[in-house]
Amino acid sequence: MAESSSERADAAGPPPRIRVTAPRPGAAGASIGPLPQHGTGAPTSDIAGVYARSLIRSQLRLAIVFAVGFGIATAFFVLAITLLPQLDTTFVYGVPASWLLLGAGVYPLTITVAGLYVRAASRNEARYRSLTEAE
Repeated sequence: MAESSSERADAAGPPPRIRVTAPRPGAAGASIGPLPQHGTGAPTSDIAGVYARSLIRSQLRLAIVFAVGFGIATAFFVLAITLLPQLDTTFVYGVPASWLLLGAGVYPLTITVAGLYVRAASRNEARYRSLTEAE
């Protein structure tokens, strides 16, 4: 009787198992510290780290200022609608003026604030790049 190929593979047995482990501490192949990261934009000196932290702080400050300003401007829209009840009785093309103020007034405000933020953030980054290139 002829043996099938699967029976022959079982007779030979499975390949031996190999245990893979990390190198021992102090072994020749073990690394001593973190590998340098070339090309990732990581700061290479103390002054570059100071510039990077300064950029991050200025971007955070800028974002907070614009977020608070946007919140205050939006609150003024809500206050205007609340304190001026005649906006609900005034109609423009069949739509209450209060709806137009919220629906059509907030979007241009949002776009304007976003555009100004992007412009200011780009200016901060350009200043950072000019400082790091001069290094």
